[in-house]
Amino acid sequence: MNEKAVDFSLDFFSLKGKTAIVTGANTGLGQAYAVALAKVGANVFAVSREIDWTDTKALIDHDGGNATYYEADLSDRSSIQGIVDTCVETYGSVDILVNNAGLIKRNPLLEFKVEDWDSVMAVNLDAVYLLSQACAKVMVEQGSGKIINIASMLSFQGGKFIPPYTASKHAVAGLTKSFANELAHHGIQVNAIAPGYIATNNTAPIRADEKRNAEILARIPAGYWADPSDLMGTVVFLSSRASDYMNGHVLAVDGGWLAR
Repeated sequence: MNEKAVDFSLDFFSLKGKTAIVTGANTGLGQAYAVALAKVGANVFAVSREIDWTDTKALIDHDGGNATYYEADLSDRSSIQGIVDTCVETYGSVDILVNNAGLIKRNPLLEFKVEDWDSVMAVNLDAVYLLSQACAKVMVEQGSGKIINIASMLSFQGGKFIPPYTASKHAVAGLTKSFANELAHHGIQVNAIAPGYIATNNTAPIRADEKRNAEILARIPAGYWADPSDLMGTVVFLSSRASDYMNGHVLAVDGGWLAR
């Protein structure tokens, strides 16, 4: 066992002095990720197309965290570079990127509109690629960085009524591995979180359907829908020194869903 391994401590999970971009940070999982990173010392550059930051700001301020709030529409490719440039201007670096923002639209395959396909792919895939690329250029110069993509159970399964979401989340898993292969020798780790069934606005229609809700709960060994806070430890781990030798992995946090 070498000296580096022996020197392990809880400081491995500290993000003091680090800067994290979190997209879709005003609600749901994005809010949980932003709050978690702020709790362990990161400067959070919170991005969303919505300008109501009341809840996220209150949660970060409560623990004395530091955050900057930035409005951007990720479906607009011209907005991507401005996110990175403004973050660097504000904090001097980009150490962590959490590609959380996502869009889901539901319709039977035979009725799905091509414009809905395009809008989902623009946010869920194109923005992930472009923002990761832009941040990677900064991280390569720094010689370090963490990129965390948000995958899904639909990175492994097909689902129903959500063809572009499923396609985009399969692609996110592939991009995670592709970026990891190219960036590892620059000291950059690229991994993904695949959340299970989480109680967020996106899943509200499913939870409101008594039959579908019961079917899902019966399949989850843990027996309940997760709260966004159940993912906070995972994003801290993947953002910290503790995960420095983890690369190209899609980490399922699903209450055992995939084990069934």
